[in-house]
This record gives sequence, structure tokens and C-alpha cells, in this order.
Amino acid sequence: MTQMIHPVLLCGGSGTRLWPLSRKSYPKQFAQLTGDESLFQASARRLSGADFAAPLVVTGSDFRFIVLEQLAAVEIAPSAVLIEPQARNTAPAILAAALALEAQAPGALMLVAPSDHVVPDAPRFRAAVQAAAAAARAGQIVTFGIRPDRAETGYGWLELSRPSPDFAPEPQPLRRFVEKPDAATAQAMLADGLHLWNAGIFLFTTTTLIAAFAAHDPAMLELVQAATAAAQPDLAFTRLAPEPWARLADISIDYAVMEKAGNLTVLPYDGQWSDLGGWEAVWREAGPDATGVVTHGPATAIDCENSLLRAEADTVQLVGIGLKNIVAIAMPDAVLIADKDRAQDVKLAVASLKAQGALQAESFPRDYRPWGWFESLAIGSRFQVKRIVVHPGAALSLQSHHHRAEHWVVVEGTARVTIDQEVRLVTENQSVYIPLGAVHRMENPGKLPMVLIEVQTGSYLGEDDIIRYEDVYARGQGAKG
Repeated sequence: MTQMIHPVLLCGGSGTRLWPLSRKSYPKQFAQLTGDESLFQASARRLSGADFAAPLVVTGSDFRFIVLEQLAAVEIAPSAVLIEPQARNTAPAILAAALALEAQAPGALMLVAPSDHVVPDAPRFRAAVQAAAAAARAGQIVTFGIRPDRAETGYGWLELSRPSPDFAPEPQPLRRFVEKPDAATAQAMLADGLHLWNAGIFLFTTTTLIAAFAAHDPAMLELVQAATAAAQPDLAFTRLAPEPWARLADISIDYAVMEKAGNLTVLPYDGQWSDLGGWEAVWREAGPDATGVVTHGPATAIDCENSLLRAEADTVQLVGIGLKNIVAIAMPDAVLIADKDRAQDVKLAVASLKAQGALQAESFPRDYRPWGWFESLAIGSRFQVKRIVVHPGAALSLQSHHHRAEHWVVVEGTARVTIDQEVRLVTENQSVYIPLGAVHRMENPGKLPMVLIEVQTGSYLGEDDIIRYEDVYARGQGAKG
């Protein structure tokens, strides 16, 4: 029987290079950048099928419910969701996944992939993975290299041990990793037939990877073993222990192990691939028209060339006239306009906004929670108006507030509302008042999303003004939502 391949999806990151669509509170892997599914959902689908086990996901606490919701939407159930106490780069995350898999299936064959890449031809990619499986089972660490089609300076590269004129998907020894090159070096590597882009995708057995860390970074292995041994279950998640995790170095798998290991194999992949590392990559992946223009959403381009115009809200019309080599991204709360050749510098804008204290640097007006989401429609000195959407069967925590009262108006569906000792149904076009200090809860007993408008009034309207009495999502006092 063929050994199952266990996908490990890395699902962290801040996504600053695709601001303002991607932000720390909701990074690019959860966004629909290239189709009707998010990059994360497309990645989970791509790494599924008869030869693949259920995926293991490594993510942060803020994203745990988004991960489950998006997987459920594409009818994929994860084998586990590991919660990192802090972001520590790819080496600790991958090692934690290997230790978790080793405990369940010793010697498991694991495929590690970022969850924010675009690989349009899923069957072709799965065939490449199968072509690398024998080498991985034999104790090799297999990395996947992408056939380059331009002198890209934004990627690391891989040097093959021998020329591969047709870049056939056949495993061969990897000679070395190459850091992100300058333009001249990239051009030379493109021409010599010896180099591939480093995709950051790996295939190996758990036994092989754990042995590599034992040989090349035993201190990290000891700390990650401690974090996994003391991990705690939390609903459908596994929380790695924070104390040993906090002592880990912030280091990539390349630096920690790959550049030191002697059992490295590379599998060339000549299909289409992109890490969507910036807006220029999104423009290229979207397929520009004859004038080099890409539009998305309510966007209009008039006499434009080599430009991307993307509007993300139906209430905003984005119009470009005579633009050349421009990226223009319009969100409800932020607009980016940049020279396409400077798209990688968007992170500088995020840093500047963060220094100014602008909420748009990291947060969206829409705030996602395990029960649904809300967005602020209007804010004043002593009031705030929100639209709240609650998933079918979901419930907010039983809670009260010190500083604010609330009025709820149901506009779609039916709400089951608890106010102190009273429980009642509130249907469309009906409203209810929650006095300051009242213990209350909102639930959606129906089979469709429930939508209501909430008007808050009071001296303080922060999300941390909450006393939580009961919560099906096991969040602590002062946690949001």
C-alpha cells in the first residue's frame, strides 16, 4: 500500500507586501486574490486526494477560527491545528508539526507548504510530489524548485548539481542554496540552466527531519520537544506551550537545517507557480490584457498601460486615466497608489502608518470572530454603530459591559436574545435594548446568517470592556467578542 503523504500548511505571517488588502489581522492567505477561494483554501484543496492524509495546519491564535471556517467551507477537516504562542519563523513551526505527526504516525511522510502560494495546475503539482516521494522515503530532504521564466531578484534560488535543459520532474542532488541575487546574478542564473527558484516547499519523513535538527540544531529540537510535550488541547486546537516556545530563535528552516544538511535533493517543477509576494506578482498572475492592464471589482481604466486597478468595495468606484506602470488598490478605509516597480516597498508604507498609530496599518474595519464578524459603520465621541453577522447556530458569549449600553435591530434572520433572566426571539425589523451592566447574549438559532445593527452608547466603547460569564469558544476575560 502506498504511504500516505501528510500535508503541513504553514498559515502565519503578516502579509505587509499586499497591503491594504492583506493586513496583520487578516493576511493574504485568507483573501480571495485570484479566484473564488482564498489562497489557503486553494492550497488545502491542492494537497488533497487519494494519496493525501488530512492536513495539519500551523497557525497563530488570532487565525484559529478563520482556519476552521475556511476549511469547513471547502469540506476539508484538518487532522490537527497547532497554535504557535508567538511567530518564530518556519523552522520551529515545521519541527513542531514533525513531532506532532511522529507521535501519531512514526516515520510519516510530510509535505510542508506555505498556504499563500498560487499553483494553478493542481494535478501536475501532485504528480511532482509523487515523483519525489521515493527519495523522501529513502531519507532525503526534498525541496521543490520552480523553473524560472525571468531574472527574479525577490526569490532565493537553488543550484542544481547538473544542468537540466528541460527541467524534468526528476529528483537530483541539490548543490546549494543561493540568497536573493542582484539583477546581474539573476540574469546569469536564468541563462545557465543550473538554477531554480526556491519555492519553500519540502517533502521528507518525520524521522529524517527530526534527525536533521538533532544533528544541526539540537537546542531548537529540545525546546520544541518541550513545547509539544506540554501542549494543551483547546476545543479543536492544540496550543503549544508558551514558555519553551518564547525561548526559541526566530529562524527559517533554510538557515536552521537545510543549508547544513548533506542529504538534500531537489525536484524541478516546470508548471506555473507564484508566491504572490507583491502587487506586481498579482498583476502578472491575473493575466494583463493587450495594454498590460488588469482591473478587478468596480474599477475602470481609461487610456492606461501596464497597470493594476483593484477596488474591493462595491461602494467605491476606482477610475484611472492615463496611468502607466501604476498599482492602485482601493479599500473602504485605505487607498494605495504606487509605481509598479516599487511594489515591494509597500511594507515601508505599513511601517510609516504603524508609527503614526493608524489603525489601517494592521487592522480592517471588518473584525472576524469565531461566531461571525462585525464592522464599524459610524463612530462618534460617545456612540458607535456596527453591522454584526452571526453564523447559523453560533452564539456570542454571555457577557456584560461596565461603560456602555446597546440597542440591537435585527435586519435579517432571527436572534435569540438573553437579557439577565429573560430569553426571547427577536425577528426582522424588531429591536431590543440592553441596559448598561445587563448580562446578555446573542445567538442565531436559524440556518442562515443573522444580521443586525448594533448602536452602542456610553463613556467608553472599547472591545476590552467586557465581563465574560460563559463562552463556547473558551476565550478568557477581556478577550474580544
